Amino acid sequence: MKRMLYNVFVYGTLKRGEPNHHWFRPENGFSRFIAAGSTTQKFPLIVGTRYNIPFLLDRPGIGHNIKGEIYEIDEAMLGKLDELEGYPQYYDREIQNITVENESMQCWLYLLRKFPEKILEKTLLEAYHNTPEQPYCESYVDSTIDDIFDSDDLKQQSN
Repeated sequence: MKRMLYNVFVYGTLKRGEPNHHWFRPENGFSRFIAAGSTTQKFPLIVGTRYNIPFLLDRPGIGHNIKGEIYEIDEAMLGKLDELEGYPQYYDREIQNITVENESMQCWLYLLRKFPEKILEKTLLEAYHNTPEQPYCESYVDSTIDDIFDSDDLKQQSN
C-alpha cells in the first residue's frame, strides 16, 4: 500500500536549528528535508505576542518573499504539524508556490487569516530566526486565543 506524501513549507520555529524542529522526529511520522526555498508571492512575516511567535499573515503582496524550508511528509506528520500550528483554530493552511532554484513547487504552508490590521505595522521579516533578543517561548501551548496578540493588538481588534 502506497502512503500519501505532502510537501510542506516551514518558515519559522520548525526550520533546522530552530526550537520546534524536533517535531520532525520519526515517532511523529515520516519527514524528509527537500530544499531551502522562498515563497513565490510576498507575505508579511512578523514576530508577535509575548511568546515571540513567528506569524505568516494572509496578506499576499505585502512584505517579502519568505525564506524557509521544504519537507516531504506523510499524513501522520501532517496531523502533528496541524496540532502544533493549531489548525484550523488559529492557523489555516493552503497550497502555495514555493521557488526552489528558479523552479516552482507546490507546498502546504500555514497562514494566520484573522488578525488586527495594526500588527501589519510591526517589522516585516524576510526570514525568521530565534534570537536571544527575541527568544521563542514554548509556553504558548497552554495559551488561549486572547494570547495570540499583544494586549495593544487585542484592544485594536475590539475597536
